[in-house]
Amino acid sequence: MLIITVVAFAHHKGGTGKTTSCLNIAGFLQKDGKKVLVVDCDPQANATTGLGVDPGALTLSIYDVFMSVFEGFPDVTINDVLISTASGIDLVPATLDLVGVEPYLYNIEDRAWVLGDALAGVKDTYDFILIDTPPSMGQFVINGLVAADRTVVTLDPGSFALKGVEALSTVFGDIQEMLGENIIADLAILTRWKSSGERETGTGGLALFLKRIFSPGPSAEEEKERERLRAFEREVRKTFRQVFTVSYSPAVYEAQQRGSPISHCAPESDAGREYRAIATAIRKLD
Repeated sequence: MLIITVVAFAHHKGGTGKTTSCLNIAGFLQKDGKKVLVVDCDPQANATTGLGVDPGALTLSIYDVFMSVFEGFPDVTINDVLISTASGIDLVPATLDLVGVEPYLYNIEDRAWVLGDALAGVKDTYDFILIDTPPSMGQFVINGLVAADRTVVTLDPGSFALKGVEALSTVFGDIQEMLGENIIADLAILTRWKSSGERETGTGGLALFLKRIFSPGPSAEEEKERERLRAFEREVRKTFRQVFTVSYSPAVYEAQQRGSPISHCAPESDAGREYRAIATAIRKLD
């Protein structure tokens, strides 16, 4: 019996691939016949545009769901703002209006549970609910973490990424201590990961054989960077039970421009196959 249904994607640093990972995993889950809902909790609304929806054309969004808990605002539920997208994934969209919610949340005692309470009404409708959180340490991140059964941490190859893991661990601990909510974050995705040299993207067979013979070896600087990435990955694997890497691929950005997950437009690309593997792992979470 499937127990894990709500998954949050988190990192307080921008550019780590949270939204990209959320949408592409959602796409492969949908391709596998699962009923999937993506909840955009980022005022930048990248998950919304990434599924082909124009935030500027919306009359209702997750903003209205949050604000409905306050006196004087209309009663709006998740079902009221749901959008069925062309990919077959349902969406709770975001708009820039969401930035106005956080000051209100600080005035109520149960502010960390607003999203979770709102999602309770639709949890039985979906196989998976994926929450895209903003790059911050604010109330939308906390709401996403508390609402989720599992948290996926995304990391980029930058030198500050590991420090971000330490900061997130502190946040998880604070939530446990102050709210009594246990945040389970045992899966990490290393995005835009560069090849360590064992495999060349997009080549194989004779082409790869000839390239290995005639191409010069890596420079000292390139080898130094490869070793840094290998050491980085080893450190991440000490913290997370499952660690996946997703290589840099133009297909990821092409999918974003189309407003469609990579599963629906380039599933056999390197990044597509890697996100397919992660989606399979998420299906098996227990």
